[in-house]
Amino acid sequence: MKWRQQEGRGEAVYQIGVEDNGLLVGLSEEEMRASLKTLRRMAEKVGADITVLREREVDYDSDIPRKITEVLVRKVPDNQQVVNYSDSRTAEEICESSSKMITFIDLAGHHKYLKTTIFGLTSYCPDFAMLVVSANTGIAGTTREHLGLAMALKVPFFIVISKVDLCSKATVERTVKQLERILKQPGCNKLPLLVNSDDDAVTAAQQFAQSPNITPIFTLSSVSGENLDLLKVFLNILPPLTNSKEQEELMQQLTEFQVDEIYTVPEVGTVVGGTLSSGICREGENLVVGPTDDGKFLQLKVCSIQRNRSACRVLRAGQAATLALGSFDRSLLRKGMVMVSPEMNPTICSVFEAEIVLLFHATTFRKGFQVTVHVGNVRQTAIVEKIHGKDKLRTGEKAVVRFRFIKHPEYLKIGAKLLFREGVTKGIGHVTDLQGITTKENSLEETLGTGGLSF
Repeated sequence: MKWRQQEGRGEAVYQIGVEDNGLLVGLSEEEMRASLKTLRRMAEKVGADITVLREREVDYDSDIPRKITEVLVRKVPDNQQVVNYSDSRTAEEICESSSKMITFIDLAGHHKYLKTTIFGLTSYCPDFAMLVVSANTGIAGTTREHLGLAMALKVPFFIVISKVDLCSKATVERTVKQLERILKQPGCNKLPLLVNSDDDAVTAAQQFAQSPNITPIFTLSSVSGENLDLLKVFLNILPPLTNSKEQEELMQQLTEFQVDEIYTVPEVGTVVGGTLSSGICREGENLVVGPTDDGKFLQLKVCSIQRNRSACRVLRAGQAATLALGSFDRSLLRKGMVMVSPEMNPTICSVFEAEIVLLFHATTFRKGFQVTVHVGNVRQTAIVEKIHGKDKLRTGEKAVVRFRFIKHPEYLKIGAKLLFREGVTKGIGHVTDLQGITTKENSLEETLGTGGLSF
């Protein structure tokens, strides 16, 4: 049980009444009661709790009714309490006493703010995307666009049809059928799974985590609360994408923190928010941040760390947090920078090549065309310098293209997913080559700002 919890990042689902070869034999009521008691005692030994997800009867060669039970075993903090806002508890207290934290990033739905939506999908590295569709409006152009973005970036997604309290049952069913038709098209090739019961929610969570082709669909109302509990059941069971082994491998690498947000906090100083891509970041650690406009990396000190609104001393790969940098000059920072170990000697570039697919362009895509390039937390305008083997590209065609950033160099990695756009022009691909400038050529610069203010 301890090993399974480590593999599942603190949680595991057990099926009681199923043989090792998958045969559904079931247990009698007395046997099931005894098995659950044993499982509960095992869970207590490893500091976990159990929750029965669902039960169902099986047809087996027996006169006694036999059942199969699925149980969620989850690691819980000491002195676990019921976690909600009813006791006027603060968000910090709730975070400290919760056994599972799910972070929602609310991205813009309007086309005018598309760059913000793309930045959220590329920079924050979400495990899953929840596409919210209004039942009374139906499928709009932005719905298709956001669906395409999630698929292009290979982010698993599920769909929530909201505002069912404003519509007739027939209108909701029409919206569901529209979505199912789109999902089944050759371009998507998804298998829609409409969730109508707790049993459907459990099945959806398990299959969605195992197969990228499954797309759960929920119909709910935030006003009346209709079917909201089904979404909670789904999210409660849904496991993270990475297991403990993958996280352990990332933690063995050198520290790399993506800078996504920059703040100034009174009595704290400069604070950056983002995700630790690799390694381990500790309070008091010395790192370098860059690249600056002239391609340099600057020295700084991590004064303190906060994660989920609570102070912590160590940040591990894959975790998002805010880092206080004391009196470090905020004007030297920008979104898209990275904070890395000084030993890394990071490679930066102004010119790079990528293998791309042109998703849409009104005419032809040629040398000299300017696009906004998104690679992880990097977002900058680049100019097309060369299309290898071709003079121009049309919608649907592939090629290796050389881009040049027009403002300043960026930190990129070979293999990183790339998305570019300009007006209605859109394309995806991955970085294949970097014309790098090493930091040895640019040198490191020491700056003021290693003050010890904590937050």
